[in-house]
Amino acid sequence: MRRAATGLLVAMAALFALARSQQGTHPLWDWVLAFSEAAMVGGLADWFAVTALFRHPLGVPIPHTAIIPENKDRIADSMARFLQSNFLIPVVVARRMRAMNLAQAAGDFLASPGREGVSRIRGGAGELVAEMLDSLDPERLGGQVKAGLLHQLERLEISPLLGQMLTAAIADKRHLPLLESLIRWAGLTLEDNEEMVRQIIHQQANSVVRWTGLDERLANSVLDGLYRLLAAVLVDPEHPLRRKVEEGLEQLAHDLQHDADLRAKVEGMKQDLLANPALGTWWTGVWERLRLSLISSARDPKGGLSGPFSSMLGELGQALREDPALQRQVNRFARRTAVGVATRYGGQIVQLVSETVKRWDVRTVTDRIENAVGRDLQFIRVNGTLVGGLVGVAIHLLNTVL
Repeated sequence: MRRAATGLLVAMAALFALARSQQGTHPLWDWVLAFSEAAMVGGLADWFAVTALFRHPLGVPIPHTAIIPENKDRIADSMARFLQSNFLIPVVVARRMRAMNLAQAAGDFLASPGREGVSRIRGGAGELVAEMLDSLDPERLGGQVKAGLLHQLERLEISPLLGQMLTAAIADKRHLPLLESLIRWAGLTLEDNEEMVRQIIHQQANSVVRWTGLDERLANSVLDGLYRLLAAVLVDPEHPLRRKVEEGLEQLAHDLQHDADLRAKVEGMKQDLLANPALGTWWTGVWERLRLSLISSARDPKGGLSGPFSSMLGELGQALREDPALQRQVNRFARRTAVGVATRYGGQIVQLVSETVKRWDVRTVTDRIENAVGRDLQFIRVNGTLVGGLVGVAIHLLNTVL
């Protein structure tokens, strides 16, 4: 547009030269001369006015030119005051926020699974979690978690807790599968070590028994008796041995909660376990595997975090979209937050605007403002050239008539 406006001014100058050379050959050239002469005056005047806003015309420091560069700081303060007076007033912010249903808009956005933005939110959240876990020192973080767990375990007396858990398990019959598994394990162990049991019996029998061969029959009888006993305990829920075991478990549960000596022993075992370096080494390995697994899952679009997180976003969007009461609460919270920000930090916001503009160099301010409104300013030059020419024709007409 600058080139177009300048080209129009040059065209008027050429037209003026042509009309000047042809003056007197025809009355029409007088009108052309008046038009082109006035158009040049109008174009030059508007060129001076437009140029004077941003720089000195032709580099000459004429007073009251380069208005914007000379008043950069005052313009920055004026912009800040305008922003604070017209936009960051709590009443204006509240009125504007009251007309907006942010909750429903957010619900519509989150409840649409095919939206690219939702995928970006999910991916961004996963990447944020991964970056956070990846940036933290694994050994230091694992040590802090371990120290926190150890501190909590040291404060926790586990003996009463174990007693209560055992009592609840017995009351709900949840100990029976474990008891039956132990009986089966005992039977399988006896079967696998049957030859060793026979040798023990042979070694303990005297020479007379061995000479008569009764040691083999004795071993068979012992093994058969043990097999029948285990089978009977496994099959019969009311077997005396099973009941004896349950009584022992009930007594153990009681002692864990009320026997001071047993509680002290359990507490000592807990402290010995916590002080064992092997536990620290084991926890370090567990934490590192857990951390790497979380990082991999967070960065994998189809990983374990993707599905639950997407489902959570969808449910949140559905609730925001369909629950008017929730919408009112969220919108009220957003409105109060915006008003609070405008009230508490409005001055700092406009100060940031003012200081940012003040820190810009003169050329930056000039270029940005000129790029924003320069096209319209060049239209002013074009209009000034044309309007000036028309005014010149009108003056020539008045001069002819009068």
